Amino acid sequence: MTASSTRSRKVNKSRMLVVDDEPDNLDLLYRTFRREFNVLRAESGQEALKILKEQGEVAVIISDQRMPEMKGTEFLSKTVPEFPDTVRIILTGFTDVEDLVDAINAGQVYRYITKPWDPDALKRVVQRAAETYEILKQRGDAIEQAQAQAQLVTHLTQGAAAATSLETALPSLAAAVQEALGASGCVLYRLSGDGLAGPSGTSGQGTADLLKDDPLAEAAIAQKASQTLESTTGNARAEQYQAAGVQALMIAPVVFQDTVSAIVACQWAEPQTFSENKAQLLTLAATHLGLTLAYLNK
Repeated sequence: MTASSTRSRKVNKSRMLVVDDEPDNLDLLYRTFRREFNVLRAESGQEALKILKEQGEVAVIISDQRMPEMKGTEFLSKTVPEFPDTVRIILTGFTDVEDLVDAINAGQVYRYITKPWDPDALKRVVQRAAETYEILKQRGDAIEQAQAQAQLVTHLTQGAAAATSLETALPSLAAAVQEALGASGCVLYRLSGDGLAGPSGTSGQGTADLLKDDPLAEAAIAQKASQTLESTTGNARAEQYQAAGVQALMIAPVVFQDTVSAIVACQWAEPQTFSENKAQLLTLAATHLGLTLAYLNK
């Protein structure tokens, strides 16, 4: 898995869940949206909650209001705490005004549609709902990324300030990067001459010896890539990594004033799909590590 392939975003259908105790309505909803969405179906609120627990978040939920055992608004309210970004639509053939107004005011329902519905009108509502979901997810991702970046910089600064020497700083700096990227372990390996002969700092399950003579590490040292992202399955030393319990790697050069002073390598015990956000965090970590090591090395 190369850097370009790991960063490419797969084009998948958005998922939606339709809930109705009438099989004919359920089939109609499925046929209406199956081309644009990956449609999950449930005949009751309880069944729908079970599906969400097993399958995870969906972009849109369409639920009938009048169902045995649990009203649509009651079911939707139960989905809010775990899936706040999901957009919820109620179908109703009755004048349940009070329930609907309460649910809308509480932010639990995006729109309500009366039965019988116009398929084209419903499609337009659902399309806007899916677009709203994407905006909410992007905003949430941006906030989480900003928080992760701020936390990373804070922890790197604290680790450097608390250190009594360069060598004692390395493990705490590696720990800060490990936490920020959610890795199983992290290695911060200083260079001596043209190779990995300097002191290293490890955190968690980070394994430093595996980086010696690794083509990924050599590429990072030579600055052939600003980030070197690989699954160990595509690594020339895959067997050695996997024997040590390492399933995925992220490696980047630590640069100060156009000189590579170290490499930082995050390691995972489980296979990973590397996101753009993680690549950005690694870049930020490497940049701040370059400044920090230069300061500590004075």
